[in-house]
Amino acid sequence: MQCAMGGTNSKAAAVIEFHKTQNETSSSNSSPSDAATDRSQRHCSGDEAAEQCPLTANPSVLLNATCKFFRNPANFPPDTALSLPELAAHDMCRQRAMCKPMKEKEMEVLKKRCGGSWKLVLEYVLVGEKNYRREKPQVVAGSGHSIIVTAKGDVYSFGANSLGQLGLGNTEDQLKPCLISSLQGIKISQAAVGARRTMLVTDKGSVYTFGHDIFGWEDTTKSESINHSSSPKLVDSLSGVFVVQASIGGYFTAVLSREGQVYTFSWGRNDKRLGHNTDPVDVEPRLLSGPHGDAPVAQIAAGNCYLLMLVYQPTGMSVYSLGCGQGGKLGHGNKVDEGLPKLIEFFQEPDRRPLSISAGPFHDAVLGRDGRVYTWGWSHYGCLGHHDPTDGENEECVTVPREVASLLGVKAVHVSAGRYNTFVVADNGDVYSFGWGSSLNLGFQDAGDVLAPKVVDSLAGLDEKVVQISATHSYDWHNEGAGFVHSHTMVLTESGKLYSFGGAGKGQLGLGLKLAEGNNAVAVPSRVAVDLV
Repeated sequence: MQCAMGGTNSKAAAVIEFHKTQNETSSSNSSPSDAATDRSQRHCSGDEAAEQCPLTANPSVLLNATCKFFRNPANFPPDTALSLPELAAHDMCRQRAMCKPMKEKEMEVLKKRCGGSWKLVLEYVLVGEKNYRREKPQVVAGSGHSIIVTAKGDVYSFGANSLGQLGLGNTEDQLKPCLISSLQGIKISQAAVGARRTMLVTDKGSVYTFGHDIFGWEDTTKSESINHSSSPKLVDSLSGVFVVQASIGGYFTAVLSREGQVYTFSWGRNDKRLGHNTDPVDVEPRLLSGPHGDAPVAQIAAGNCYLLMLVYQPTGMSVYSLGCGQGGKLGHGNKVDEGLPKLIEFFQEPDRRPLSISAGPFHDAVLGRDGRVYTWGWSHYGCLGHHDPTDGENEECVTVPREVASLLGVKAVHVSAGRYNTFVVADNGDVYSFGWGSSLNLGFQDAGDVLAPKVVDSLAGLDEKVVQISATHSYDWHNEGAGFVHSHTMVLTESGKLYSFGGAGKGQLGLGLKLAEGNNAVAVPSRVAVDLV
């Protein structure tokens, strides 16, 4: 007996065969009620051969058969090996931009690395996209300049431009957002900035870069001039890698592939602290291996001289770190350098599992999946938020992640570690800041350090929630001989509006202001005249 679904077109119709079970009779005198009973005892199979597997006895078979039953009329290829949830997860993965170009064999490899389930692959992909805002509006605050990526993939830049870090083909500072017209027709999905340098990742996995020495630290003691490019240049050495995220440190650059592998290059004065036995200045990207094994990395965060990695595991995320251990910023309970990624044991407890990571030059902030916030590293200016007014002295550094106690009643959804300061966004829309604030970069009217998390009231009047904050996190030791560049902060709301405050001496706020000498900072969050959606 055959039942054709969807009309008379045999090519498009899904054919379901009903086969009699062993206790089923074939009498032509069966009553309607007997036929109904017979039907309940039958099972359906897409194969010609009858198999003894009644649907009512095995729910997984029911899912598989139903999956095939409904996919054929919709012109989807049949899949008898996957349950409906697994098949749905597979199809959703295939719709993600980073997975669309992948061959099925490559997808299977990623599936194995994620734990053997398409649902786990989907979770891995979504965590990464959320953390580095892939294909979403985003803003990045550099040391004296800012980069904006719109929802359409266009890029605007403004601020200091002495070495072409704005990518506009010149070295003139810009007080307002300027479109990088040379990138029109190329969709940018993620941006990273460092001290006078910028990297952009496209939706096709390519990487463009411009500004100071392209890749990282330039040993100026061996060169009379500083290498730079004022226009976006394709990084040819990454042509064989589909990049989804880039992160720039003070002495190196790291990129993350769609397969969850990390490549690092141009450590500079590395002392072999990234596990590569190479020359001090190495512009070739090298695959980073280590104890994390084949587990895919979901997010990377580069500090001044160290790297954090959020590693995906079916049981929950883990954090690994490597590089310079001074100040305890690697989170291992000591100040020892690590040449290979090392697991931060603190986050292995089930109630401490991390969701996202953020690295400042010398301290770290991690968002737990339950909304708690953890910080560690150098504690200068109160950037860790652990100040206890009952103590006579504060610790110089914290070598093991510690929960920010004053945020115990807050469910955080976003953290951003800047240069000696930290921002936290709560699920109710409140924004907290703490740490170094002498350039009014914490959002308060008075310049000065804030030793414990404090609500930024000036952002409460925006009448919409903040979805991203970027605080200057790069440290420019050689800024044209001018020394320290005042930090600034960029704020993005859920409707795509952009606000800025803090240091403005280089035009990095994008407000079109030429401030009088001695007045080079803006305290009140001010609207930048560009929408990101």
